[in-house]
Amino acid sequence: MTQIIVLGATGSVGETAFRVLQHDADRIRVDGLVAHSNFERLWEMGTTLHANWVGLTDTEAAGKLRAQYGSRGPRIIAGFDAILEEIASSPAEKVIGAMTGFAGLLPTLTAIRYGKDILLANKETMVAAGDLVRQAAKTSGSHIIPVDSEHSAIFQCLALDQPLRRIVLTCSGGPFRGRTRKDLVNVRVEDALKHPNWAMGAKITVDSATLMNKGLEIIEAHHLFDVTYDQIDVVIHPQSVVHSLVEFVDGATMAQLGWPDMAVPVQVALSWPERWPLPQEPLDLTRQPLTFEPPDTETFESLRIARQAGRIGGLVPTVLNAANEVAVSLFLSREIGFLSIIDVIKDVLQDFRDNRPVVTLEDILDADQWARQDAVRVARRYQQ
Repeated sequence: MTQIIVLGATGSVGETAFRVLQHDADRIRVDGLVAHSNFERLWEMGTTLHANWVGLTDTEAAGKLRAQYGSRGPRIIAGFDAILEEIASSPAEKVIGAMTGFAGLLPTLTAIRYGKDILLANKETMVAAGDLVRQAAKTSGSHIIPVDSEHSAIFQCLALDQPLRRIVLTCSGGPFRGRTRKDLVNVRVEDALKHPNWAMGAKITVDSATLMNKGLEIIEAHHLFDVTYDQIDVVIHPQSVVHSLVEFVDGATMAQLGWPDMAVPVQVALSWPERWPLPQEPLDLTRQPLTFEPPDTETFESLRIARQAGRIGGLVPTVLNAANEVAVSLFLSREIGFLSIIDVIKDVLQDFRDNRPVVTLEDILDADQWARQDAVRVARRYQQ
């Protein structure tokens, strides 16, 4: 049986993976599950899936778990470094990378360096260190299979590896589709967390509200599918049924459709190149019309900013990602307003002057740390 590790097990993608892994228990064995601090849910998952070990990056949470359950069940791994060691020594052939944000980079790179295939649901890894990750995968022979619904759709459409003309990423438009910049001045955290179609974690939901999520996906698509930025378009599709499209060199266009549910992308990544049965509600195209419209890049500047950062390359996408993570965190803690998220990102990018080519992981880590410190500094201008 294939063995697997799930990073970010208690997040939204991890919860979907839990559901899929229960269904596919006769095909896949779970070696380990990793979370940050939600030890009670992690333990419930680990015992249900008969995992060999569970890991918590928060050592205090791991101590509480040991005190409550440590004498039975899966082994308990405490702390980030110990989890990296466990990933390196694990017999698992595949790793679901679903940790939130930049924190997923080192575990993902560790898994790749030890030849494990990555089922990638952490776009920030490719945004911040795409060239480094691709080179590591090439060296070790690891495969990277996308789990994001949009990139999974493209991956499936490109199954025959035919020459393409462009990729079209679909975007729901988030909770503020159709609003003007003036309408967004007084947006509350509660408003930004009301995504119309998807149930996700707070950070990615805010990214969807600013459309930065789609901006990051542009950079991710560039790395995953080896296409230029001129070959990547974005279209607003409010129903989230068409997950993305590929236009081939003869003009033929293929799309992958399905309800807004991450179960199919997760299982596709687990089973590829096979397809396994999954008890999903059949798609009914008569239920609602499918509509498409161009994005409003004047109101939602993040699409333009992310594309420009990707074109510049080097360490600029790393800085973009770090500044966005800090700005979103400050918005969620109500320290800055919604529109100030993009203001902070633009200021940090303008401050950055050290765009040398990426050579080592240390280059990435240094740029990330600098951008986070600068984002905290410039955010003081916008504090509420």
